[in-house]
Order: sequence, then structure tokens, then C-alpha cells
Amino acid sequence: MKPTPHFSRTRKLVTGGFVSLSSLALASPALAHHPFGGSTPTNAIQGFLSGLGHPVIGLDHLAFVVVIGLLAAAMGQGLMMPITFTLAALAGTGLHLMGLNLPLPEMMISASVLLFGIFLALKQQPATPIVVALAAIAGLFHGYAYGEAIVGANMGPLFAYLLGFATIQMVIGIVAYTLAQRLSPQSEGGALNLRFAGFAFAGLGFAFLSGIFFA
Repeated sequence: MKPTPHFSRTRKLVTGGFVSLSSLALASPALAHHPFGGSTPTNAIQGFLSGLGHPVIGLDHLAFVVVIGLLAAAMGQGLMMPITFTLAALAGTGLHLMGLNLPLPEMMISASVLLFGIFLALKQQPATPIVVALAAIAGLFHGYAYGEAIVGANMGPLFAYLLGFATIQMVIGIVAYTLAQRLSPQSEGGALNLRFAGFAFAGLGFAFLSGIFFA
């Protein structure tokens, strides 16, 4: 079947974005995940801005938040996955601040992008409870990584940081979900576009993992 102009445009956009992000992931695997140059926020404004920035300047975090919004639309389950992920990320930050360790956080974060990209690429996704549970596990690791930027901060900057990263994650997830909904994910053409995006995100996750193993 000959691709429609709409599908061709979507494919070009996804491919272009994937190539750009993959290049950044491979060329700069140690890209700073910490706003303000790694300094611990000292006031509520810095804490909030740092929270807003962390999920965005960390390409692995950003990719996961986007793909989970797309997957939520593809599975027709509303915003349950982005909300679950965000709450779990808050819990993961709490684990870090309590001094509890999670194994191989950067590897698990990269693997989560790969896994959820694969889920999005599948014609038939796994059962919703399984995917939501995995989103919660991923959230713990992403949140654990977020916690590194706020260790040692006072309560004011700390709560502002948590509010900042929870807010930006939900905004990005909702935007991705809304854009995916506009593709009519239940239609053949819309589902195909989202599956193609899933392959791109899976490749991006593989690029992140490669950056860890071969850094």
C-alpha cells in the first residue's frame, strides 16, 4: 500500500528527531543531568527551576516521558501511565534522599526507553496492568536519578524541586498523549504512525545503552 502524504510527513519528522537525538546520545553520553551546573538549589525558585529542567536536559528522561505519553494514547488507557510514572518518580527521589540504593540506575533508565519503545512498536501491546507496573518500576529509577540533584538541599528547595519535576513530566506526558490522540491511534494509519515512532524510540534507547557500555 502506498504511504499517504500524512504518513510520509510523520515518518520524516520521527526519523529526523530520532537521528538528532541519537547523535546527541552517542556523542555526549555524559550530558549533564543537573541544572545550575550541578550546584544544589539554595532557594525555592532555584529548586522549582531545577525540577523543571532535569527531565528536559536529560535526554533519556525526556524520551521516556514522551514515549509513555504516546503509549498511553495507543493503549487507550487515558493518563493512568503518566500519572503512575510521575508518582513513582517522586517515590524514587525519596529513596535516594533516604540513602537507599537502586542498582544500575542509568542502565535501567536507558533500558526503560528501549522497552517502552518496543511496546509502542508492537501491534498488540501487553496487558495494561503489566505495562503500568513496569512504568512504576521505571519511575522509581528515573526518580532516583532525579534525587541526585537535590541531595543536601533544605526543605523549601526540596519540595519546590519535587513540584517542578512532577509538573514538567505531567505536562510533557499530556502533550505527547494529546498529539498521539490527534493521530487517531485506533485507526490503521494512526496506529501505524505510532508504531513507527515506537521503533524510533526503541532505537534511541539502544543508543543510550550503547553510550553507557562503550563510553
